[in-house]
Amino acid sequence: MNLADRLHTAADRLGGRAVLTLDDAELTYGALDQLSARLAALLTCRGIGRGDRVAIMLPNVPEFGVVYYGVLRIGAVAVPLDPLLKKREISAYLADCGARLLIAWHAFAETAESGAAATGTDCFFVVPEEFRRLLRAVTAEHEIARAEPGDTAVIHYTSGTTGRARGIELTHANLGGNAATVARMHALGVDDVVLGALPLYHTYGQTCSLNATVHAGARLTLLPRFEAGRALEVIRRDGVTVLQAVPTMYIALLDHPGASDLSLLRVCASGGAALPLDVLRAYEARFGCQIVEGYGLSETSPVAATNRGGHARRPGSIGWPIREVEMKVVDDDGREVPCGGIGEIVVRGPNVMKGYWNDPAGTAEVIRDGWFHTGDLGRVDSDGYFYLVDRRRDVIIRGGYTVYPREVEEVLYEHPAVRQAAVIGVPHAELGEEISAVVAVRAPVSADELRAFVKERVAAYKYPRHITFAEALPMSPTGKILKRALTRPAASR
Repeated sequence: MNLADRLHTAADRLGGRAVLTLDDAELTYGALDQLSARLAALLTCRGIGRGDRVAIMLPNVPEFGVVYYGVLRIGAVAVPLDPLLKKREISAYLADCGARLLIAWHAFAETAESGAAATGTDCFFVVPEEFRRLLRAVTAEHEIARAEPGDTAVIHYTSGTTGRARGIELTHANLGGNAATVARMHALGVDDVVLGALPLYHTYGQTCSLNATVHAGARLTLLPRFEAGRALEVIRRDGVTVLQAVPTMYIALLDHPGASDLSLLRVCASGGAALPLDVLRAYEARFGCQIVEGYGLSETSPVAATNRGGHARRPGSIGWPIREVEMKVVDDDGREVPCGGIGEIVVRGPNVMKGYWNDPAGTAEVIRDGWFHTGDLGRVDSDGYFYLVDRRRDVIIRGGYTVYPREVEEVLYEHPAVRQAAVIGVPHAELGEEISAVVAVRAPVSADELRAFVKERVAAYKYPRHITFAEALPMSPTGKILKRALTRPAASR
């Protein structure tokens, strides 16, 4: 089934109900279906058809839904891009996927046009009122292109935390199945209001916010840019019942002086990056709403595992695999490790990507014998709950001892002055690597005080010898701290 069929089915049932809102702007299910059908006709008139790539560079605005479903409706492939990309990045992505057209928000027109010019890609700019007038003059394309389960729906480019970004091919079956699972797990219904604070150009926002909302017939109230005070205002004004966020958003809500009771929230879900346990406890104690932590990657559409609410939840765990998905922990030879042992998390199921775009060697490197190798280290307990330990590439070897940065970061987050923390290895002449921490704080604290705080709580070889301070740590769109972008101390003895 084409993802656009989900919207059309919902429109038949809930045509007059709001699906996308942004302050006073509103799109009903019927209007979203009609406008996306008109955009589909417009694309067809421009010679775009099945399999063609259309890049979408829009913020969290109702027009994103119109363009996204309009592209999918004709069997074309949506390539969502971060609206804040620079000219060089835009050119690289457009060239890599061979996009026929770039549809961009009017505020980013100059950068988008200069980036597209280098590849010869046509541009179309969305100015809200002009966009509506243009579409009203077009006869809708009511037929929705048939999509086989293995047909590519979206090419999503990774954030490039390891270097060069790669295009992840996600199919209609990948995304549709994952959205249905999220809707079912959160018991989403027509009376729910989901906060659309996650960027829609990323799989987390696309699947868990946009597609799951449409699947369930709920409403998505959009927030183009997350700011804690604004988010709290929208939550209260619109009666938000489902909050899907990344750890940095929960930290920002905790830091906001105007934050108070949020018990109207029925579901609080966290993903995109590991949620510090101390942040989870502080948030729940203050707001009275339980956070359910999940796990996944863009390559898994993105949800692979999640905690369940209520008594089944285990704080600090990422839960167990979602329906029809298998996970296990393996050693370097692919053998499953004993219960409690640390190894690489591998995933198998209908949520695993089709592959990397035009990169069969890269695909074969991560999908072996049907299992997707995540690059994440974890363990599983006797009850089947999985725990994320760290990224394989972030592990530090200090004098022959293995140090998992996340363990040290968890301790740093326990200090009341620490708002963000990242632990990294720096070269050391004798030890190979030394432990270093970069922190952003909410209150004055010295490096010596932080060092002593951690030293009291971990083995002697684990505490950070170097501590540096920053106003804020560089972040990916999904709240991951970009460790490769941190300034590292020079090699030491």
